Amino acid sequence: MSFNLATALRESRRFHPDKPLCHIADLTYTYAQVDEASGRIAAALRGLGLGPGAKVAVQLPNVPEFLFAYFAVLKAGLVMVPLNPLLKAPEIAYHLRDSDAQLLITFEEFAAEAVKGAELADGVGTYVVHLPGSDRHGAGTRDFDELYAADDTGETEPTSGDDTAVLLYTSGTTGRPKGAELTHFQLYMNCTVTGEVFGYRTDDIALAVLPLFHVFGLSSVLNMAVRHGGTLALVPRFETGAVLDALERHRCTIFAGVPTMYTALLQADTTKRDLAGLRVGLSGGAAMPGETIRAFEEKFPGVAILEGYGLSETASAATFNISVEQRKVLSIGKPIWGVAVRVVDDTGAELPPGPDHVGEILVRGHNVMKGYYKRPEESAEVLREGWLHTGDLGYQDEDGYFFVVDRKKDLVIRGGYNVYPREVEEVLHAHPAVAEAAVIGRPDDRLGEEVVAVVSLKPGAHTTAEDLAAHCKRQLAAYKYPREIHLVDELPKGPTGKILKKELRARCPR
Repeated sequence: MSFNLATALRESRRFHPDKPLCHIADLTYTYAQVDEASGRIAAALRGLGLGPGAKVAVQLPNVPEFLFAYFAVLKAGLVMVPLNPLLKAPEIAYHLRDSDAQLLITFEEFAAEAVKGAELADGVGTYVVHLPGSDRHGAGTRDFDELYAADDTGETEPTSGDDTAVLLYTSGTTGRPKGAELTHFQLYMNCTVTGEVFGYRTDDIALAVLPLFHVFGLSSVLNMAVRHGGTLALVPRFETGAVLDALERHRCTIFAGVPTMYTALLQADTTKRDLAGLRVGLSGGAAMPGETIRAFEEKFPGVAILEGYGLSETASAATFNISVEQRKVLSIGKPIWGVAVRVVDDTGAELPPGPDHVGEILVRGHNVMKGYYKRPEESAEVLREGWLHTGDLGYQDEDGYFFVVDRKKDLVIRGGYNVYPREVEEVLHAHPAVAEAAVIGRPDDRLGEEVVAVVSLKPGAHTTAEDLAAHCKRQLAAYKYPREIHLVDELPKGPTGKILKKELRARCPR
């Protein structure tokens, strides 16, 4: 079957060429402009001699050039390798070598590290997106604007729906990052089905502050908007004021983010803001505390927060809550169309419904990756008998809703008892002084592991570790409440705003 994901852009352009596809600050680009710019770059990439399936690494923040480069790579029949702009030279070199990338497109602000990384990776050719007014000089690089010189032929290279479109690297929390191979068909189906699930409208304007190099931003923000003919408001990085400005200025109707972003917006002063256009908040990447959902919807009337669940390996969403009427708070919802989910024990036997039957969550469907690039053994380990073994622990209730309890690797086993950090975190978030909380396990000679909480407080709030421990002790079994609580100004976060428990473990005294 011949199919190319870039068809979504061409079709949406055909129906409304002059409609804005993206806004950023004072600039607006229409569907026709993005289609033409990406078509020119696609022709230039083909002119460089890049053959079908060649890898192009794109290391850009949320700027229009990300869209141009992304769709150009797809149109040219190549494979997109999105990279975090904050990577350092050795990390860049690793990704370039591991992916077999033949070209790197980067941003001026990060070009110094990118050039070093490209040199370490045997001199991968590098193009730089420059800022307005830049002197545009950079040793060992070429100007991204050179790629606009070719004419847009209006053609898209024929690819199979099963061909890899994006090589998306996992976070590497369990070893070095691995490239998940996502196909044209998988990415198309995921943005199509997920958009239909919650009723994406052609007049929707979605705030794009989630990094587009991450699966959530790429599939559930960018691809979804283009597939359903919507508009994006680009924000290069999460800063509360910048996000609120964009939400208000562009009358955004959709906000997609991770829980820490909702917490930041919840704490912001919005008394003079007009955010009446906002109708839905999409949340994923980590569990959303129930208290945060309640408080956010109270502060922003008319907004419904809908949680979903997915991984890089599932091209973003695997399950979703489709509406306020049909959601269950704290649940990740039900499987999206064409996807099956089940919970199994350590022997692989499917578990019955109920919170007492916690096991590993498995996913099967059109959204599951082909495998990890050049890693047959690791692919075979997670892809067994057609099911993706996620490493997440959860259960299903009697109504078919799924609940994530925690990552398998985050489970704390204290004195032989299982402690699920999310349960403890929910109790901590219910304390009026707590802004954010993360619970981890610390090795303990007597008990195996001890429960440790790291907490940041709301602005102006005051409490003590002893008070928080007493709060937890009143609501949790004796083996669950944290014996150690560390108060910090801010919890460490990754590029998507997800709390980095791996870093907390490294900091935690043994």
